Amino acid sequence: MYTSHQHNAASCTRQKVRFNVAVAIVVGTMAWGAASGQSGVGQFDPLVRTSARRLAIAEQVALSKWDSGAAVEDATREAQVIQGAVTAGEARGIDAASVTKFFRAQIEANKVVQYSLLAEWRRQGSAPSHAPINLAGVIRPELDQLQAELVAELVDTKEIRSGARCRIEVATAVGKYVAAHLNERSTLTEIGLDRALSESCADSVSQTSK
Repeated sequence: MYTSHQHNAASCTRQKVRFNVAVAIVVGTMAWGAASGQSGVGQFDPLVRTSARRLAIAEQVALSKWDSGAAVEDATREAQVIQGAVTAGEARGIDAASVTKFFRAQIEANKVVQYSLLAEWRRQGSAPSHAPINLAGVIRPELDQLQAELVAELVDTKEIRSGARCRIEVATAVGKYVAAHLNERSTLTEIGLDRALSESCADSVSQTSK
């Protein structure tokens, strides 16, 4: 005979099963969302952070050039940087054209910041007070180290940089970084980062509508 006690037990079991299934669905959805985020925008975070660190050095470079009166443009140094990056990139399976475009954009972004800061200091009549800056002995070795990190991150993002949504994901990653550093970064930083990462994607076709 099917007693009320048995009925209640069966009902309780069914409720537990439904609850466990619901929990599994929620947990699975959360895990998928995390994986999806990491396979998209999240994978670009290291590339954005390292680019921001490289861009931050632009102020030191600008101060050095303020002191020395040297021009922002330095074609010889730029060629050395790009050739070094190409050699490192090719050794790790990244084609020369991609590396060249990426680092040319990084260099142009750095120059945008330098030009802007130098113009601002001229308008003010002076640069911020600072200790002497050793461009060749300190700053350039730092840039060389960041270059190695950027090449490694290009390798890590090689697949996703060929994706159809690459440009959207890069732009989103930059926006996320800027939003998280509002008290530390300026509009110039955001402009510089957008320029620095403008050649990250393998496909240069506009993807704003995708």
